[in-house]
Amino acid sequence: MTATPATDHLVPLLSALTLEQKAALVQGADFWTTVPLPEIGLRAMTLSDGPAGVRGPRWDEREPSLNMPSGSALAASWDVDLAYRYGAAAASEARRKGVDVVLGPTINLHRSPLGGRHFECLSEDAELTAELGAAYVRGLQDNGVAATPKHFVANDSETDRFTVDVQVDERALRELYLAPFERTVDAGAWSIMSSYNAVDGVTMTENDLLETPLNSEWGFDGVVISDWTAVRSLDAVAAAQDLAMPGPAPAWADLVDAVRDGRVQEADLDRKVLRLLLLAERVGALEGSTAIEPTPVDATEFARESAIAGTVLLSNDGILPLDAGAVASVAVIGQNARDARTQGGGSATVIPAHIVSPLAGLRDAFGDDRITYELGAVTQEGVAELPLSQMRNPATGEPGLRVRFLDAAGTELFAEDRRASALVWFGGDAPIEASRTVVFETVYTPEQSGAVELGFAGANPARVFVDDELVLDDSPVLEGTDLGAAFLNPPSITATVQVEAGREIAVRAEFSRDGSGTLSGAMSATLGIAPERTDPDELIARAVAAAEAAEVAVVVVGTNSKVESEGYDRTSLDLPGRQDDLVRAVARANPRTIVIVNAGSPVVLPWASDVAAVVQGYFGGQEFGTALAAVLTGAAEPGGRLPTTWPASMADVPVLEVTPTDGVLRYDEGIHVGYRAWLRTDTAPAFPFGHGLGYTSWSWDAAERDGDDLVVRLTNTGERDGRQVVQVYAERAESSVERPSRWLVGFATVTAAPGESVEARVTVPARRLAHWDGAWVTEPGDFTLLAGASVVETPLHTVWSVSE
Repeated sequence: MTATPATDHLVPLLSALTLEQKAALVQGADFWTTVPLPEIGLRAMTLSDGPAGVRGPRWDEREPSLNMPSGSALAASWDVDLAYRYGAAAASEARRKGVDVVLGPTINLHRSPLGGRHFECLSEDAELTAELGAAYVRGLQDNGVAATPKHFVANDSETDRFTVDVQVDERALRELYLAPFERTVDAGAWSIMSSYNAVDGVTMTENDLLETPLNSEWGFDGVVISDWTAVRSLDAVAAAQDLAMPGPAPAWADLVDAVRDGRVQEADLDRKVLRLLLLAERVGALEGSTAIEPTPVDATEFARESAIAGTVLLSNDGILPLDAGAVASVAVIGQNARDARTQGGGSATVIPAHIVSPLAGLRDAFGDDRITYELGAVTQEGVAELPLSQMRNPATGEPGLRVRFLDAAGTELFAEDRRASALVWFGGDAPIEASRTVVFETVYTPEQSGAVELGFAGANPARVFVDDELVLDDSPVLEGTDLGAAFLNPPSITATVQVEAGREIAVRAEFSRDGSGTLSGAMSATLGIAPERTDPDELIARAVAAAEAAEVAVVVVGTNSKVESEGYDRTSLDLPGRQDDLVRAVARANPRTIVIVNAGSPVVLPWASDVAAVVQGYFGGQEFGTALAAVLTGAAEPGGRLPTTWPASMADVPVLEVTPTDGVLRYDEGIHVGYRAWLRTDTAPAFPFGHGLGYTSWSWDAAERDGDDLVVRLTNTGERDGRQVVQVYAERAESSVERPSRWLVGFATVTAAPGESVEARVTVPARRLAHWDGAWVTEPGDFTLLAGASVVETPLHTVWSVSE
């Protein structure tokens, strides 16, 4: 049957369409929009990358977006209400940018800390990911914008992501990797994104999993959108793959002929069309339907609040919170303090109107006169864009640069004035595909005299001129085969140029293009300057001197775009550069050293016990510095708890393999992922799953069953208002089936004033105790439920009996 109860009323519109119109509709019109059919009152729908903000159909600094904390930071809040409001904020942004469908949340699991897209996903646990992902979906869709949970399914690492065949047993697939998608379908998701990889030998856009369990068992009535270019053949039509993006899709170029000659059933095509019409109705893109008006959001305040909620206090000897009025001097150290990473690299990237760095946030909290700054260690790799304040557009005289697009004869096809020198075209008005040369021109005014490493990053050959003199003519060598990595994080090439402070130089970069390839209509390029070549020991010595002279030292360490990004996995959990040496040296110089970790996923912290406090700030969004200052000064309590286990060393990590062998990646660990695997190996991590400290103390008083609820009572025994995350785990000491040592079955957040007792009510449906054995089976008998502040700190136990 082509129609379903949800789409019955749309059959007359389907009947009005020709075969050609239906074949066009199931493919995108371009990079970001669907095909309009005004004959039936259907406008184009606009899709956009999220999930930590909404970029819109153009990658353009002139159309800035709200930059919210990364997915791992959201998960660190363990706050379902916050996740809902996060989705609502995304919906508000989407409508502001004319977007109907947000490509998020990303609900793949942190199977290994080496996963390159770890920052964008939520957690290592299926239950935590499922609850927060479902809340995000509700927040978006209650405000009229479609959510697209992604990437369905087992797209948990990046190496060979277009071709990797993930081999995973059915139990692990159901209990772990499919579970978050099932919960988002229960929440009413209007679309889902199918992934690049194969599962058990079949690429996901053609995989039976799209029909069973997604449609037949879970009752999904939405649109399966492909990851960009993931549709490989007409075999995806018979599968429940509804929309091929971007469009027109080469793999479906002869779809009309295939229907006419019987290779493809028209009923399969009709079902896709009906689902697309239903999606259009839901988002207000079909005549007679009305889009829901999103609830207004104070974007800046929400970005700050959510960053605080996801900040995790890993350790604290009592130095925090600082008294902002009493601290005489603070040495702020680290490149990430000045040039903070507020988001990870790749398609999730948005361009915010402003960013508050940790350095700026601390200057605002303590005053400029009490803050000193030192670089300490270089973390940046490759060129960074030129500061807008140091660029002048030669055509307009305004800050920025001019970009010209030339054809093969050198004729100008198009020109635009931009306010950044790191630019991406992936859709939009610029004639990228027709251009053979793209020219960046600006007048640059250095702030300091000396040698700079001027150059470019991009996938295209380029020539760079300074005052019309050729200083660089080279072609980048792309590593690997991942088009996303080559496009979004390309290599850099530089030349040494002598400059004088205050003296303008005319800089021109000419990028050559051949107009071929999968991304022939897209381009990414940066004109910029690579890090200074100061001796690393000298940088550390300067930082030590600053720390010795200050009452408190705050060192901000972190990753860079070559470490955490879409398109490739990590090869190490070490901080890049000399950052470990820097922290050790500063800690020896000043025992009141606080370290802020600016990373979206776990890194090894070998000096953690040598410093006064460690704060994990994740990729904290555009208000990262404001939130961090509030946490350090006690204006707000760090609200986060780890959504992923942090190892003491990479050698301890129980699940590391992200590299396929002969094209196959085997999930041999089965159901033992994340903290489950750590508990199984009996190896102590640096910081366990669920760990996080606050600024008060708690007593765990009692846990009692009330129907399907576990009621946990606890008391704030400290002197400040506080927040606690009540985590409930299950154990089954003797079982007829293999089980994890313990597993998360629910959680809740509570707040309490000093001396106040509060209750957390955590619902534990029978399904949370079930296992997959061809169907969901709940083993009768006694389970033990444990409540506490982390997976290893569970002071309250109670027996939970399950009947036949």
